[in-house]
Amino acid sequence: MRKLLLPVVLVAAVAVWAAFQGHRQFVSPGPLAEAKTVIVPKGAGLGAVARSLTDAGVIGNRWILIVGARLHALHPKAGEYLFPAAVSPRDALTMMAEGRTVVHKLTIAEGLTVRRVLDIVRQADYLAGNVTRIPAEGSLLPETWYLSRDDRRDEVIARMAKSMRQTLDALWAGRAEGLPLKTEEEALVLASIVERETGIADERPKVAAVFENRLRLGMKLQSDPTVIYGLSGGLGVLDRPLTHEDLVVRHPWNTYVIDGLPPSPIANPGKASIEAVLHPAASDALYFVADGTGRHVFARTLDEHNANVAKWRRALNGHREK
Repeated sequence: MRKLLLPVVLVAAVAVWAAFQGHRQFVSPGPLAEAKTVIVPKGAGLGAVARSLTDAGVIGNRWILIVGARLHALHPKAGEYLFPAAVSPRDALTMMAEGRTVVHKLTIAEGLTVRRVLDIVRQADYLAGNVTRIPAEGSLLPETWYLSRDDRRDEVIARMAKSMRQTLDALWAGRAEGLPLKTEEEALVLASIVERETGIADERPKVAAVFENRLRLGMKLQSDPTVIYGLSGGLGVLDRPLTHEDLVVRHPWNTYVIDGLPPSPIANPGKASIEAVLHPAASDALYFVADGTGRHVFARTLDEHNANVAKWRRALNGHREK
C-alpha cells in the first residue's frame, strides 16, 4: 500500500511545486528592459496575444500567460498598449483585460477652418478609415480630443460636431437679452469672426460688441478675416497680405461688400468666442484696430478710429525703420 501511495504523493508534490513556480512567474517582474508599445490586433485569440507579447519581449513564457489568463478569467482586449519595464504577465494581462490602451491627444486649435481640421484628422496615422463626410464650416468644436488607435476618422469628426452642437445649444439658452442675433447659427457665424479677429481672451467680448453694434445700426462689418476666407477657398489663410483691391472683390463672405453677416461661419470658433458673442461687453465702440502690441484699441467715432489707425501706422513704420 505504501508503495502505491509514494508515486501519488510524488505526483502531487510535483504538481504543487509546478503550480507554485507557475504562479511565481505569473506575478514576478518580466524580462522587458524598458517600456515598449505593442499593438494587439482585433480578433487576436489568447494564443496569438501570448505570442505577440513573447516576441516583443514583454513576457518570457507564453504558456504562463495563457494558463494565468484562463485561471483568473482575464480576457485581453485589442488595442495599443504601452507596457512598462519589467511588467509581470499578470499586470500585462490586467492592462489588456481592462482595456488600458495608449491614449493619443489630438488638439484642434480655435479658429481653424473645417478644411484644416480634416487635414489634421487625416494625418493622424493612428486613426482608421477615410473621411467620407465633409461637415459644415464652423460645426466642429475645437479642443483636445483623447483617442485610441484605430478609432474611425468619421466617428472622431462626428464627436467634434456633436460637442459643438451641445455647446452651442447650452450657451444659446443662457444668452443675454437684446442681441441682434436671431438664431444659433447667426451666433456661430459671428463667433467665428470674433475668433479670427483676436486670440486675446479679454478682448473677445469687446470685439463682439463692436460687430453687434454695427449690426444694430446696419453698418457693414468690414472684417478682414471674412475677406480672407472667401479668397482662400475656405482655407482661412493667404500666403500674402490683404490689399485694398481684395476688399472690393465680390464674394459671399466679403463683409466690406455685403450687408450683415456672411452666409456661413469662416472657421470653427471655440467656446470662449461663442460666449463672447452671446454676452458682449457693455460698449458703444464701432471700430477697432491693432495697436502694435498684439492687442487692439477701440473707438466710438470714425475720427477717433482714424487717429488710432494713424498711430498704428507710425508705430509700424518706426518698427520697420529699426
